[in-house]
Amino acid sequence: MAPDIADFEERAALCEFESDATRAEAEDLAAQQQGFTDAEHYWGWLADYVSRRSFPG
Repeated sequence: MAPDIADFEERAALCEFESDATRAEAEDLAAQQQGFTDAEHYWGWLADYVSRRSFPG
């Protein structure tokens, strides 16, 4: 299943705005809510998808 980019961006922005979290911490939480280990894993998955035009796996 592909990640929801709009949901990721919204959740990260809300977390950052409504708490003391840094942007990096907020992105990690947003990524974890979609089943990724952290934002690096999330963005890496998306990069693989774009470069291969298919789901990584």
